Amino acid sequence: MTLTQDIDSPPIAVSAPPRRSTRPGRGVLMRGLLGLLVPVLLLLGWQLLATSGLFSASQLPTPGAVLGALRELLDRGELWHNIAISTQRVLLGVAVGAGSGLLLGGLVGLSRPVRSALGPTIAALRAVPSLAWVPLLLLWLGIGETPKITLVAIGAFFPVYTTVSAALDHVDRHLVEVGRAYGRRGIPLFLQVQLPAIAPATLSGLRLGLAQGWLFLVAAELIASSIGLGFLLINSQSTGRTDILILAIILLAVLGKLTDGLLGLLEKAVLHRFG
Repeated sequence: MTLTQDIDSPPIAVSAPPRRSTRPGRGVLMRGLLGLLVPVLLLLGWQLLATSGLFSASQLPTPGAVLGALRELLDRGELWHNIAISTQRVLLGVAVGAGSGLLLGGLVGLSRPVRSALGPTIAALRAVPSLAWVPLLLLWLGIGETPKITLVAIGAFFPVYTTVSAALDHVDRHLVEVGRAYGRRGIPLFLQVQLPAIAPATLSGLRLGLAQGWLFLVAAELIASSIGLGFLLINSQSTGRTDILILAIILLAVLGKLTDGLLGLLEKAVLHRFG
C-alpha cells in the first residue's frame, strides 16, 4: 500500500468544520440579564442597610415601605397626574431647547463670524447653574407653566448646541469640497453632505439634552409648583415622607431611562437611514 496519491485521482474533499449556530436572541437576553444585575444588587443592599439598624425608618425606609407609598399614591389618584404633568413639561421644554440648540448650533458651526460673535457668550451662559435662573424666570414670566418649560428648555439647549456646533466645525473638509465640486451650495450642501456627516453627534446631543431636561425639571418645579414629580420630591422632604421622596427619585430615573430608550430607537433608525 502506498501513502502517495495518484496525480490523476480526484482530490480528497475536506469538509469544513460545522458552524456554530448564532442566536441573536440569546445575546439580547444576556445583555438584559446583565443590565438587571446591578439594580437587583442595589435593591438587596438597600434592604440589608435599611434593616441593619444603622438608620431609622424615617431616614431610610425599606423597599417594601416605598412600595406601600406607591400603592398609597395610586389609591389617591395622584401618581399618574404627577407623572403626566412632569413628562409634559420635559417634552415641551426639550422640544423648544433642542430646536433652538440645533438652529443656533448650526449657525455657529457653519459661520466663523457668527461663531466669533456668539461663541464666547453662550459658553459663559452654559456655566450658570440651573437654580440661578429660577428667581429671574419668576420675575420675568410669573408662576405659570411658562417659566418651568423655559428652564427645562435652557437645560436641553446647551448639550444640543455644543454637539451640533462642534460636529459641524469638524466635518471633513475634503467631503465638503467634493460636495461643492458636484454643485452643492448652501442648503443643499448642508442637507446632502454635512447633515449626514453630523447625524451621529447630533443624535447624541439630543439624548444628552433630554437627560439634562430631566435634571432641570426638579429646579423647574421649584417655581411655585403644586404638582409634578419635582414638587412631590420637595413636598415629601418638608413633610418627612422619606418613602415618597425615594419613590419620586426612582420614578424620575425610570422615566428618564424610558424616554432615553425611545430616543435611542429613533437614533438607530436614523443612523440606519444615513448609514
